[in-house]
Amino acid sequence: MPITSSVIAGDVVILYPDLVNIYGCTIAAGTRVGPFVEIQKNSRIGARCKISSHSFVCEGVTIEDEVMVAHGVMFTNGLYPRATNEDGSLQRDGDWECTPTLVRRGAALGSNSTIVCGVTIGENALVGAGAVVTKDVPDFAIVAGVPARVIGDVRGKSFGSSPNVPLANGESQSCQA
Repeated sequence: MPITSSVIAGDVVILYPDLVNIYGCTIAAGTRVGPFVEIQKNSRIGARCKISSHSFVCEGVTIEDEVMVAHGVMFTNGLYPRATNEDGSLQRDGDWECTPTLVRRGAALGSNSTIVCGVTIGENALVGAGAVVTKDVPDFAIVAGVPARVIGDVRGKSFGSSPNVPLANGESQSCQA
């Protein structure tokens, strides 16, 4: 079974038990974990988060409450990854250094973003789709690009309504999230 007894889950955590690989982690109440997600040991997911499909949360990642992790977000946990030790033997637990990552409360990580270990993503920050985060992201910052750079601030922006998208025939259509 892909979800082991080593998982600590709060009340009303929504999982797709046949379609996730979750072990040795903590997931707080009200969080939704989509299909095809892996959450590894020694990671912590806060309350009321959304972890969308095809995302990978590795050991050493802490995600605080009310964080949105969009589709296909990838975290790393080693700054100098190697498959083998100097003697040629495969690396195992303890043969490499796990570098922690912190995603603060209310942050949103866009689809296919990559979060390189050792960074802190600030409270209510917004990481654009496809961004590669290699440095700390300040609270309320909007970052995008490779490597990710600050391009704005979420304060004063309205994220609750969908913009109208113009169609070829001159009409508009509302985007639904």
